[in-house]
Amino acid sequence: MNRKIRMGMVGGGLGAFIGAVHRMAAALDGEIELVCGAFSGNPEKSRASGEALYLPANRVYGDYEEMILREKQLPEGERMDFVSIVTPNHLHFGPAKLALENGFPVVCDKPLCFNMEEAYELQRLVRQTGLLFALTHNYTGYPMVKQARAMVRNGELGKIRKVVVEYPQGWLSTKLEDSEQKQASWRTDPQRSGIAGAMGDIGTHAENLAEYITGLRITELCADLSTFVDGRLLDDDGNVLLHFDKGAKGILHASQISAGEENALSIRVYGEKGGLEWHQMEPNSLIVRWLSQPMQVLRTGVGDLHPEAQAHTRIPAGHPEGYLEAFANIYRNFARCLRARLQGQQPDPLCLDFPTVDDGVRGMLFIQKVVESSKSDQKWARF
Repeated sequence: MNRKIRMGMVGGGLGAFIGAVHRMAAALDGEIELVCGAFSGNPEKSRASGEALYLPANRVYGDYEEMILREKQLPEGERMDFVSIVTPNHLHFGPAKLALENGFPVVCDKPLCFNMEEAYELQRLVRQTGLLFALTHNYTGYPMVKQARAMVRNGELGKIRKVVVEYPQGWLSTKLEDSEQKQASWRTDPQRSGIAGAMGDIGTHAENLAEYITGLRITELCADLSTFVDGRLLDDDGNVLLHFDKGAKGILHASQISAGEENALSIRVYGEKGGLEWHQMEPNSLIVRWLSQPMQVLRTGVGDLHPEAQAHTRIPAGHPEGYLEAFANIYRNFARCLRARLQGQQPDPLCLDFPTVDDGVRGMLFIQKVVESSKSDQKWARF
């Protein structure tokens, strides 16, 4: 199959932050091309967005139903091969469901959807159809995150005892949603964001990163959510105690009112033999501490790293690989797995490393249990 994988996009029109990120990430490795889209619920805005992206007018659609059903009628190799969904949370389920029902694999922005009923239905459809489904928890795409995961999985730290993960931001320290700021408007609106604010938006990234690196699963949690900005409808700060399977315990903190913070996602994992520390704002470094050896700082592209890290490193050491490259690793792995399937081949196991619908269900459960725990006098909520 001597062609690029062909992508259709739902959402992500003119002025949309995350849509542009997805398009850049998908295009980075030359594996994927955007061939069609329904970029807005407003047909005129969708057409304007398609024109700005240099798409032919007949491949720009007024809504996602029209796009999926009309693309299905096109010959293989001309129609899209998969759908990328980059809408606000409440608009993930409809296009994902219709795409799966019509034979199209899906890449979806996180969180998976709006509520647990939708999450379980998408999980059921993926299992029923056998189609690929990727969720863009992009922080799992960093090479040094994959190095950390490989070290834990190979037992280099010993049994994991403690996990500390945090994601502080400061951009919602004021009531920004009262302005015309699009991101603030929908992310603080329970009708579009869901039952959680900061915890649904960035807390799920922290939860996913903790489970991804450690290979452990949260079994119960105790949460305290707060809304500090007067008049805001959803949480803007939260602190969570975590119990994992196999006995590990942890702390998760997510905040969008930590004034002055940017995107300071970080994680520390401690085992019986040593610990790991990684910071998203310094992503090329992985700090490793040992009980009886000097501290190490592992660097992307330097030395004898695990194959999982090497396979997701693009450029020589000392050239920072960041947010877009991590995002692109998810798209590249997804595209290579899809290409293998279209050719009737088995994908390279390293390419199977991307978040799936099951990770999305875990994230939705996390949101539900955090809110449930914060409201309850019992506090501890079991997964």
